Amino acid sequence: MIMDAIKKYSMGIKDQGYVIDFRSDTITRPTEAMRKAMSEAVVGDDVFGEDPTVNELQTKVAELFKKDAALFVPTGTMSNLISLMSHCQGRGEEVLLGDRCHIFTWEQGGMAQLAGVCPNLVKTLPDGTLDLEELESKIRPSDIHLTVTRLICLENTHNATGGRVIPLEFFQKVRAIADKHNLKVHLDGARLLNACVALGVSPDVITQYVDSISVCFSKGLGCPVGSALVGSKDFIGRALRHRKVLGGGMRQCGVLAAAALVGLDQGYARLHVDHENAKKLAQGLKDLGSSVFTAEPANTETNMVHVLVREDIPVMQASQMVGNVADDEASVLGQSIQVKLFPETKHSMRAVMNHHVTAEDVNQAIRKFKFISDKLENGGFAKPEN
Repeated sequence: MIMDAIKKYSMGIKDQGYVIDFRSDTITRPTEAMRKAMSEAVVGDDVFGEDPTVNELQTKVAELFKKDAALFVPTGTMSNLISLMSHCQGRGEEVLLGDRCHIFTWEQGGMAQLAGVCPNLVKTLPDGTLDLEELESKIRPSDIHLTVTRLICLENTHNATGGRVIPLEFFQKVRAIADKHNLKVHLDGARLLNACVALGVSPDVITQYVDSISVCFSKGLGCPVGSALVGSKDFIGRALRHRKVLGGGMRQCGVLAAAALVGLDQGYARLHVDHENAKKLAQGLKDLGSSVFTAEPANTETNMVHVLVREDIPVMQASQMVGNVADDEASVLGQSIQVKLFPETKHSMRAVMNHHVTAEDVNQAIRKFKFISDKLENGGFAKPEN
């Protein structure tokens, strides 16, 4: 009977009510300060290295991470691919990376499809780290029959495990393994600044253990587009060539870099608010005591919450239920509430805080989760008509 009730509810989509969008921190619109900076940006041709705003951004990012140089690119996916191409300079070379990392799962296999780089997977642990014994055991010996291991890729914060922060001790141990075997280490740091805020450290405390970093401006920092790749001068020199062949030369892109500069100055300073709202949502779901939805506050370390869904309820339909408006919702709650989430796994949805989300939004979302839980637990949905 519960599946009939879910189906009936999920069909009742209405575009109205109090809407809260937790799908991602990529859905944000630029702030007024960003729009002003973009409209006033001094620009030039960046392909010739003549855009002063881009040059300012690249210098600022390199200094922030205490590396030699940085390169502004359109997306994080391109940034990671450029890094793999720059570290692995021969087709058929190999990278070690987690089986749940973003580069392997969500970037279309670009390393193999475009760069000729072979992935060698290591099991991702629940906290986003990798088993170090397994990692080291998969480094290839010198043998003409085998691929050549060149690179280790890490991710911080770790998306698939709920925005978990990777411990500094883990980075230290990976660095030691890499040095022992003459390997490079790349960090997919799309949300690295969230990790820095959570740990209370400056970015270089983390980046000292890696050779290159990709960081996104279009996630927690709230910018409309853009990422940066950071590393040594030689590395960025190679990266510049790869950016060109991948079509990443953007000419007068100082209008985009200007937003990124504002994001570094203002968005970085408010990331702690997103973390507080995430913890508030996780704790609120836990406190509901619901058999339908819950969360683990202890695992909520940055701006992401894994909303766990009861196993007999398909996650896609669960997301529709909280995202739609029920016929009697306004009469019970005083208003209609739509909560948009990203169905991430078979039994969980992802909620990501961003600069549009307020503490009141979180309160209203918890009310909606309780409303749906009560309906399902108490048989409150009307029996479907034959």
